[in-house]
Amino acid sequence: MRQSRRRFLTGTGAALMAGLAGCSGASGGGGGDGEEYEVGYGDFQTTVNSADFPEKLFVYAVQTGWSNWGSLMESFETEYGVALNDDQRSSGEALSDLRSHAQDPTHSAYNGGYTFGILAMQDDLTQAYKPANWDTVPKKLKTDNGHMTSTRRMTTTVTYRKDLYEEQGIDPPETWDDLKREEVASSTQFQPPNAAVGLAGALSINNAYGGSLDDVQPVIDYYTEMKEKGAVFAGNVEQKFTKGEVTTFVEYDYTGLDLKYNADSIAEEKVGVSLLTGPDGEKGAFNQPYGFGMLEGAPNADACKLFMDYVLSKEGQRKFLDAYVRPIRAPELEMPDEFPAQSAYDEAEFQVDYGALVDNQDSIIDDIGSGVGLTGY
Repeated sequence: MRQSRRRFLTGTGAALMAGLAGCSGASGGGGGDGEEYEVGYGDFQTTVNSADFPEKLFVYAVQTGWSNWGSLMESFETEYGVALNDDQRSSGEALSDLRSHAQDPTHSAYNGGYTFGILAMQDDLTQAYKPANWDTVPKKLKTDNGHMTSTRRMTTTVTYRKDLYEEQGIDPPETWDDLKREEVASSTQFQPPNAAVGLAGALSINNAYGGSLDDVQPVIDYYTEMKEKGAVFAGNVEQKFTKGEVTTFVEYDYTGLDLKYNADSIAEEKVGVSLLTGPDGEKGAFNQPYGFGMLEGAPNADACKLFMDYVLSKEGQRKFLDAYVRPIRAPELEMPDEFPAQSAYDEAEFQVDYGALVDNQDSIIDDIGSGVGLTGY
């Protein structure tokens, strides 16, 4: 697990959990065998007992190497003795798996791209639970019924090898047209659109060239041109990037900033991160919410509630910020200076009608994948 070079937290153990789930006694219910914790928000407030906790909790897409989950997993286990399964899935893979296990759930909660979670809710795969601090989440980024709650947000950016660009006399990218240069396109990597990060990248490019949720031909044309010039569509880019095999990739601000400032595998000055616009100044950086929801028939629901509360606590939210993931409670926290200037976000960032995206998401993904000729579509 990557260790952050930043230090936002000043304590560990019990100090980390101040203000999270209130401990109501040294020992409590469950025959006096465990410790009790108050969890939940509003009508969902209840008491859980550690005697009922499993040794390992399974939550989709909570994984080392992404969004600083490794640090959250470690601190939660240290405090409560419950390990998190290292679930190396994308949002799309998680949704597919939980659909296939609808009658016999293997995981306690869905975690991943917010709109993928809404699809799970529409398939009756989730149940209501409002974690502590649910009231701090913006209204449009949670469902009133408590089935889905956003925990963080990320914005599409381009990360590039600044040193290799300089060696080749290539100017830093400012618009999506800049990636079309032969010497750039031939070593560029995109995530496929069936992952939330890949869908965000596709929507960014589509918007930059005048597309909409009803018209994805602009990004199909863009991807097709980039593919013909040598660009690839795959995940797991970091090792190839640090080796210089890939000089440019499209993911989130978090991905590039965490690699630039927290990774030991590459020097900070070799990494550049840019938010791009369209060729005529159109906004080209999609802001993607991520969140979670408890699953219908979830095993180990009590431990899951405690974990969901921790993620929305200030302590959990700061863990995201350690890796430059913008937490949903960012207005309450001090943001690091390493983020790009707010003016860059103002110029490039955009959102969509997330309800409309949910309604069109499956067809958008299929249309892009099949239109570009990507494997599996």
